[in-house]
Amino acid sequence: MKSITISQADRVFFQTIADASYTNPFSEKRELLDRQIAGLTENTKDLSWPQIVPAVIHKVHSKLAELDHQISGQAASIDHFNPEDRELMKYVFLFEIFHRFALDFDTLIRKQEKNPDKSLPVPFAAKTFEHLAARGFTPPQQARSFALFYQIRRAFYFINHGLVGQSASMRKLRMDLWNNIFTQDIRGYERYLWDKMEDFATLIEGPTGSGKGAAAAAIGKSGWIPFDTAANTFQYSFTNLFVAANLSQYAPTLLESELFGHTRGAFTGAVTVHDGLFGLCRPHGTIFLDEISEVAPYVQVKLLKVLEERTFTPVGSHKPRRFFGRVLAATNRPIEELRRTGAFREDFYYRLCADCIQMPSLAQRIEENPDELTELVKHFSVLITGQDIPELTEKVLDVIQKRLGKDYSWPGNVRELAQCIRRVILKEDYQPQIPKPSTQIQSFLNGIQQANYSADELLNQYCRWLYTKYPSYQDVARITGIDWRTAKKRIEQT
Repeated sequence: MKSITISQADRVFFQTIADASYTNPFSEKRELLDRQIAGLTENTKDLSWPQIVPAVIHKVHSKLAELDHQISGQAASIDHFNPEDRELMKYVFLFEIFHRFALDFDTLIRKQEKNPDKSLPVPFAAKTFEHLAARGFTPPQQARSFALFYQIRRAFYFINHGLVGQSASMRKLRMDLWNNIFTQDIRGYERYLWDKMEDFATLIEGPTGSGKGAAAAAIGKSGWIPFDTAANTFQYSFTNLFVAANLSQYAPTLLESELFGHTRGAFTGAVTVHDGLFGLCRPHGTIFLDEISEVAPYVQVKLLKVLEERTFTPVGSHKPRRFFGRVLAATNRPIEELRRTGAFREDFYYRLCADCIQMPSLAQRIEENPDELTELVKHFSVLITGQDIPELTEKVLDVIQKRLGKDYSWPGNVRELAQCIRRVILKEDYQPQIPKPSTQIQSFLNGIQQANYSADELLNQYCRWLYTKYPSYQDVARITGIDWRTAKKRIEQT
């Protein structure tokens, strides 16, 4: 086999491509590397990264064509290079093939979103495998690389399209989400972590309406999915990888059953077997537990066991079941305060938080980059109407300027902004309903100052006030040192 010798200049160029292939695509470093690959000068600083990528791909294709020419027009493969260059060229070839089929992956992702029930055929799989084979990848390497391509493209698609905005905090958020999926070094992920991410539980913190669910979905829909070469499909649809639940919607008596499932006859009304959320989660899948701070400590203990032992036991059963997925959780309450009061167990916190991701408020984003408001209005207008309507964007921005002003705090964050757009569509106006400040604490303090309470009434009022701040009978009981049933009775008496 004819060997190919790489010049020092080409080696530097190929090393830049290899570096780009495993650098976070949402980082400034990646943009810098792509500019170097494309050979862009200082005069092209105004070009955005999406505008740079076509030039990058063209330059890589051209350079590889030169290598192919050295062996009479055949495809240069890994084996054509000296042993010390083969690892380098492996990443160069993967980079080129991935970008060659990137738009095909995007089409597959969009079609799969519209047809979530089953995994769709992949019409370009055979062609991709041909390119990988021509570059010297073995059949197992081809299948592994193809699955990684699909995962990378899904992660980029959901992060890039689902969490828009160019403020510093959003740029950091997108980087954090990417690293949460692939770690800070995708080479290490591909070698030994692709099937071990279930051990990396994550807590997402942020105010109500800031997009915690969108961030969780971006992670959850971007898990590893093996490719079935015989069926020409991925083993399952990414739409089935992500299982989400808002824990505050479940009554305390039903929460354990909803999470872990139950057997038939486990309790009154359990007439059939119920899998529960953990039972529904697939291998490499993700379960998202929103409002995790509302979970009582005894449930936290059970969740801690799931995280540590990877097993759970349905209500009414003595047979543990294996949990194969990854756990994401979210809260809009200050986690440090919850830990101080004991509402959030320390052992559970440290096992849950392999990574902590912070969602910025809308006010913070606009303060960092005022243009982000326009970008978000356009983004949500397209989601709501299904098309880009410039006059709607202008109308919404005009209403915001007239009714709210540039210093409006957006207490409902991006969720409120979406509702603002809907209200403008309906009424051409938006007037937020600002709740009046609660007078309960002031009334409570006034009653103390005026000596209006007996000791018994004072405890009742204190329990009621605690319950407004920590809406859980168990939390009130822990803070006051009384039984939760007693706390509930005292709250109901006020």
